[in-house]
Amino acid sequence: MGIEKRLALIGEVGEEIITPEDLQALLERKKHPVAYDGFEPSGQVHIAQGLLRAINIEKMLAAGCEFKMWVADWHAWANKKLGADLGNIQTAGKYLIEVWKACGLSVKKVEFVWASEAVKDTEYWKKVMAVATNSTVNRIIRCSQIMGRKESDALSAAQILYPCMQAADIFHLQVDIAQLGMDQRKVNMLAREIGEKIGFWKPVAVHHHMLMGLQMPSAGEGAGVEHEIAMKMSKSIPDSAIFMTDSEQEVQRKINKAYCPEKQVEENPVLEYCKYIVFEKNKKMKIERESKFGGNVEFASFQQLQEAFAKGELHPMDLKKATALYLNELLLPVRKQFSKGKPAQLLQQIEKMQVTR
Repeated sequence: MGIEKRLALIGEVGEEIITPEDLQALLERKKHPVAYDGFEPSGQVHIAQGLLRAINIEKMLAAGCEFKMWVADWHAWANKKLGADLGNIQTAGKYLIEVWKACGLSVKKVEFVWASEAVKDTEYWKKVMAVATNSTVNRIIRCSQIMGRKESDALSAAQILYPCMQAADIFHLQVDIAQLGMDQRKVNMLAREIGEKIGFWKPVAVHHHMLMGLQMPSAGEGAGVEHEIAMKMSKSIPDSAIFMTDSEQEVQRKINKAYCPEKQVEENPVLEYCKYIVFEKNKKMKIERESKFGGNVEFASFQQLQEAFAKGELHPMDLKKATALYLNELLLPVRKQFSKGKPAQLLQQIEKMQVTR
């Protein structure tokens, strides 16, 4: 595959790439650069963590990247997830991996690396110390966004350590491309700023879109990236997200009550689901309607769907009904995977855990 095609694939993943020039130079230099994404195991898996992440990783693999998935169990512990119970956090990590298997991610091509294994290596902590000794406390606090925190929050000592660990993760995993969400950009910038200074390199950052929550966007949530992060779905607000093991009826209920004003295409979560998930997994989208409402209609691209909605040619309820149908088809293999055996046991354990912010 040529450089242009590889760049195009990664460009489909990255809502922001820092920098396009660095990425091109990397691809010209390395046929199989190492990319990674990391996650805090913290309970149920919503659709952005499950399907959207699988879609993005498949594109990175197709572009020739070797991909590492960082199971950040110690980071979740430091961030007080699941009541800071490391055992529960690690159970949630195993659950997440089972979800990706079920939704079609090529898990045999992805290397899963657990932070709890890396922390046994003194070389890992040397990298953490290198980051910490070359950063001010204020600079680290500015990275608190990566943990879902604010700079004004009363951070624990462990949460101060967290960004130092995450920046060190990049170098410990030998990562060329940090492919994480837009909410992780501040620590990736930290790694770029100090990488060469501490004897490593300047990683390329490929930040993917944050799928917005289903609820009505709140006013006064900042602008640009800050606004996007404020609007993302949240596990602590269950109706803001579709979870990978939600029932068919639950998916329908959540989509039916989702924010979706007539003719509004900006900040419309139902349209976002169509763009980033439905059309990524389907070449077309069929809307079934009664003849008195115009009859069935089919769209060959998201652009066609969006234009019809903007003109009022497609009613929100018809869009919602079809979106729920397509999502339920995509989630069916996951439900089957978790209906019996070890996956079912994992799900039962997860459902008993109390999600903590």
